[in-house]
This record gives sequence, C-alpha cells and structure tokens, in this order.
Amino acid sequence: MDTRNLIATAQAMMADGKGLLAMDESTGTCNKRFAGAGISQTEEARRGYRELLVTTPGMGECISGAILYDETIRQKTRKGTPFVQVLTAAGIVPGIKVDMGAKALAGHPAERVTEGLDGLRERLKGYFDMGARFAKWRAVLAIGEGLPTPACIEVNAHALARYAALCQEATLVPIVEPEVLMDGDHTLERCRSVTEDVLHRVFDQLRLQGVMLEAMILKPNMVLPGLTCATQESVDVVAAATVKSLLRVVPAAVAGIAFLSGGQSGELASARLNAMHGRFGLPPVQAPWPLTFSFGRALQQPALEIWAGDEVNRVAAQQALLHRARCNAAALHGNYHAGMETA
Repeated sequence: MDTRNLIATAQAMMADGKGLLAMDESTGTCNKRFAGAGISQTEEARRGYRELLVTTPGMGECISGAILYDETIRQKTRKGTPFVQVLTAAGIVPGIKVDMGAKALAGHPAERVTEGLDGLRERLKGYFDMGARFAKWRAVLAIGEGLPTPACIEVNAHALARYAALCQEATLVPIVEPEVLMDGDHTLERCRSVTEDVLHRVFDQLRLQGVMLEAMILKPNMVLPGLTCATQESVDVVAAATVKSLLRVVPAAVAGIAFLSGGQSGELASARLNAMHGRFGLPPVQAPWPLTFSFGRALQQPALEIWAGDEVNRVAAQQALLHRARCNAAALHGNYHAGMETA
C-alpha cells in the first residue's frame, strides 16, 4: 500500500470546487436508458456517447474524477486515444466501478447484498495497470416495514470494508457507497435513522478491516423523505438533516464526502447541495470534511436527451453536460441559484 499516493489521490478527487462524474452504468443500465431515449443499444453507440462525455471541453474545471465501467475503461476515441488518457490529460482522475451488482440476500428475499469480492484483488491490479486510481463499490438498502434488517446492514457493511481494504492494498482510493434508497413512503426522519444506523456499521467494519480513512471517500445518500411520502421537506430542511446526520457518524479523518443523486432531478440535487454549503460550509458550523457531488443521471440526463444518438447534436449535448457540472460546482461555494438554469 502506497500511503502517500493514496492520500494525494483522495485529496485531488476532493479538490475545491470540483466533483465526480459517475459514468459507470453497466451495459444493461446504459442500454435501458438508450432505449428510453430512442438510441440504438450497440457497443458503438455506448462508445460514442461515452466519448462525448470524456471529451467535453472545460470539464476539468469542475470535475475532478470520472467513475468508469469495465467496458468503458477499455474504450478509445475514434482517433484511437484511450478514454483514460483523455481524462488524465484534462486533469480528471480515472476510476472504476468494481462491484458485480446487488443480488438477493439468502434468507432475506426482500433485501440484497452486493457481490464481487471473489477475484477482486487480481481485478484491482489489472485496473490499476490500465490507469485507474480509484474504485467504487455500491451497496443498496431499502426502507420498508422491518427493513433494512440488521443482517442486511451487516453483510453489506462487511463487504464494503473488505473491498476498501483490497483497494488500498492495490493503491486505489476506495469510494464507499452505502445507498439508502429513496423508494417508498417513509418520512425524512425514518431515512435519517436508517442512514445513521447504516453508516455506524460501515465505519465499524472499516475500522476492523484496517482501512485508512484519510485515503477513502464516502458516497452516501442525502437524508430525504421517500419519493411517495406525503410530506416533502424543503431544500433547507433536507440540507440540515443530511449534514447533522453525517456530523454524528462520519469520522473527521475521512478524506471527503461525495453525495450520490439517487434519482433526484439535476436541479433539485444542485439546490440541496447548495443549501448544505450556504448553511454549513461557513462559520460557525464547519464540516470537518469537504462535501461534493458524485452524480450520474443528475449530470448526464440532459446531455443524453439532447444527443439522442445523433452526432449532429454532439456540441449541444456537451454544453448541457458542462452546464450541469458548473451548476454543481457553484453549489459547492453556496453560489447556485435557480436563475442559472435559464441563463
């Protein structure tokens, strides 16, 4: 484990005013989104769309890292330049999703556990040799009657910690992503309680596995009411609940926190992120770790809809992607406002 390089990479990923672009959709997920936009579901179409993303001019101004998928990290531009080289040249750290997806948890049919630990050590070495400098593993936990169970929380926390330890052994910064899902009619308070329980167990397991907190990034959900909850709290209430929960359970040594969007619209995710910085990013309440974004659809969706598989729309799609990235970069300093959406 190269401690110095791990910490330097984590700090680069959490650079002031920048966030992470999650473009690690699996082939199945990418094809599903393409189908919804009327785009052909072919490897060349996926490659072309990903080239559009990684070659967007100016992205390095507000994006510090890009999470890739196994197919993506092996792809090249039309001119034959590997995507990893394009990103690195733009000052963007390449990363890789390494989990194999969430599967049914035996004995708990309503819950899932993320798999992919078998052979992970060898895969991590291969990805490092391809140019990746960080990795990501996602666990998903649903809220419902009696859910999540302690068994589901424990098994996912353990897998996250084992993955993180293997990453650091391979000199890859681990992004630890325990996502409490938005689906359901649960209240914000119920989400807060579950999120804190999950994070407590995750950090207990990280400690047991010897993971160096200064060289890892946490990718949590925001504390939100369920999508079908009758009461949808304001942006400020969500921001306050989220940061207060993290202050209770996340050690100060963690290199940084990069929120997932989890199905939020791009505008709402930006507004909530902005409220966290407007309220908590300045004295007298100062978070001990930087707070940034690691968004997928909340960054990409406008670009995907504009591109629609037609290269004629390439520049307009890239402008839409850059616009969303700049909105979120502004939110990191509490400078985002609704007027930016129509500027």
